[in-house]
Amino acid sequence: MKKCILSAAVLSVTTALSTAAYADYSLTILHLNDLHSRIESINKYDSTCDAESEGEGKCFGGIARIKTKLDERRSTLNEEGKNVLTLDAGDQFQGSLFYTTYKGDAAVEFMNAMDFDAMAVGNHEFDDGPAGLANFLEKAEFPVLSGNIDVNGEPLLKGKVPGVLIVEKGGEKIGIISALAEDTVDTSSPGEGVRFIQGEDYLKGAVEALEAAGVNKIIALTHMGLPRDKEIAAAVPGIDIIVGGHSHTLLSNTQDGAEGPYPVIVKNPDGVDVPIVQAYAYGKFLGEVDVTWDDDGNVIKAEGEPILLDASVTPDEDVSRRVAELGAPIEELKTKVIASSDAVIDGDRNTCRSGACSMGTLVADAMLDRVKDQGALIAIQNGGGLRASIDEGEVTMGEVLTVLPFQNTLATFELKGSDVIAALENGVSQIEEGAGRFPQVAGLKFTFDASKPAGERISDVMVKEGEEFSPLDLDKTYLVVSNNYMRGGGDGYKIFETNGMNAYDFGPDLADVVAEFLAAHNGYTPYTDDRITAK
Repeated sequence: MKKCILSAAVLSVTTALSTAAYADYSLTILHLNDLHSRIESINKYDSTCDAESEGEGKCFGGIARIKTKLDERRSTLNEEGKNVLTLDAGDQFQGSLFYTTYKGDAAVEFMNAMDFDAMAVGNHEFDDGPAGLANFLEKAEFPVLSGNIDVNGEPLLKGKVPGVLIVEKGGEKIGIISALAEDTVDTSSPGEGVRFIQGEDYLKGAVEALEAAGVNKIIALTHMGLPRDKEIAAAVPGIDIIVGGHSHTLLSNTQDGAEGPYPVIVKNPDGVDVPIVQAYAYGKFLGEVDVTWDDDGNVIKAEGEPILLDASVTPDEDVSRRVAELGAPIEELKTKVIASSDAVIDGDRNTCRSGACSMGTLVADAMLDRVKDQGALIAIQNGGGLRASIDEGEVTMGEVLTVLPFQNTLATFELKGSDVIAALENGVSQIEEGAGRFPQVAGLKFTFDASKPAGERISDVMVKEGEEFSPLDLDKTYLVVSNNYMRGGGDGYKIFETNGMNAYDFGPDLADVVAEFLAAHNGYTPYTDDRITAK
């Protein structure tokens, strides 16, 4: 198998490649997206699985299972004479203590071991700035692509991020083009030297250059999310299939909870069907799609199904051993002292699910502080997401992880004032039952009356703008920060899912946000105030 990395500009003047074709040429694409540093296996909540659950067969994914299944499928397909391409649609970075500890080094080590043909740059690959991505690229033994980012103004990345890759499989040239979400400047830290180009504009030029060079089989490997992938498919002629990521979308013909079939089909400007695939996130599934082209380079079939990496897949022994080695210092990290507290930070479930608690105040304050520069005014955290208290004195990372064990990420979105009221009504609707939906808030004050019927309990809602609180405007749009579980409708917050606008659900890990806030306020004094009042 040969690989050739070329820019679109180079392709436009490259001698035309051989167009010798084979009737009904088929290619099987094995693909991942949005692993988010889930090096270890995960539980049904997508957080790290413990040894007991692993022994009970309740875990999914983990890099050792991915290695087993990739090797198994690649070997079987090769024995059958099939052509195989392995792709990763980005976001290897961010989401577990493996990333906190090793940044991209663990990710690139395991990616190298799995022999991927190509990876797209995800927005979180910029979470440690251009330097973090540059370090990853230096160690990667596979091409890492992104065509709609201009890195010429960033010395650490200049010349290191191609937009187009040509691979040869079974005597055929396959063109791979890539694009990254244009709002990465808002969701990560690409730096001032990285400029983003509209995805459609770049991809149109890249397709034309490939076609001019004689390549008639073109795959778009994107990190833009399913909605944008659909827009691109509808706007850019010449793309044969899109392998995507970013939106963590499960597409499947068999799995419960799938958001669409695998593949999703969208017609391009010429009326040609374009298949789009994505395989959820966190290594729970390995996507597998078989694509067939006719002699003229037209896709005549695309079918497949993501493979669930459950307990039936035996983790690779060598990889498991290496994961354990890398995991040893992480256990040490859990004992790392990050700050101190002047008193107990109360996270008792009975307190945090019925009114203001000092843990809720801490977490909501930390959330709002992290995104205030984006213009966020309101933070809402579910009391049920707070799982422990923290004792007076030294605070360890392990304690923070015990309070916030779910690996939730920050989610920001715009919400009308009237919908903020609806969210708060949901939050206090099951207070009698001690439900986890009770809202811990920052930047906001409200009063609730549990003696009234659910849906009529909230009053006197005030929002802090500048240094003063003013009444919530029902018609005004506010930028809200919450966690991705709630943003997805968890704990009854369906209004976040249905009415949230311009949402971004994949921010930094909430535990990291709180740990960094505590470190910045070392000698933290727990408190509650008048932000939540019970009548």
